[in-house]
Amino acid sequence: MIKRLNIITVLLVSVVFTFAGLAYVAQSQETNANTNTKNANALSKSDMRFMKKAAEGGMFEVHLGNLAKQRASNKDVKSFGERMVNDHSKANDQLMRLASDNGVTLPKDLDAKHKTVDRLSNLSGSQFDREYMNVMVKDHTKDVNDFQSESNRIQNSDLKNWTDDTISTIKDHLQQAKNIEQEVGSKSSASTK
Repeated sequence: MIKRLNIITVLLVSVVFTFAGLAYVAQSQETNANTNTKNANALSKSDMRFMKKAAEGGMFEVHLGNLAKQRASNKDVKSFGERMVNDHSKANDQLMRLASDNGVTLPKDLDAKHKTVDRLSNLSGSQFDREYMNVMVKDHTKDVNDFQSESNRIQNSDLKNWTDDTISTIKDHLQQAKNIEQEVGSKSSASTK
């Protein structure tokens, strides 16, 4: 009887250790999978540079959009400026959250490349309308190209999703900017004849 009890005890202890070992292996594999997922979703230096560049571009659009709301004479230009403030503020907020979640510090001020704000600040009326829309077409054309190029390279899934979502909005901005640029350009040509 004691011998039989010892055999049962040994078997039970073996079963317990076997299950404990399997649980440890499973937990270890899950930890490794989570680590691999985090590493695969980590931001590269290139991703961080793109985020900073996108943040600066977004701030630029908001600044100029506010200028357009104040200085434009054409209602479509004013409306476009308002759209730039709304759409780019929303995209900037999303990018800020993404940056914060990943420990990236984004710029809070425009960089020296955006001296255009100063130049446009000195214009008003139809002259502002033409210059602003010209800048918007050029800037959005560049942004569409940059975002598409980055989207193909980005490895972080959250940044890729944000970039892909933002591209469609930027393309829409570009088309609208081209239409308005044509309108304000042709109005000024007609008024100078």
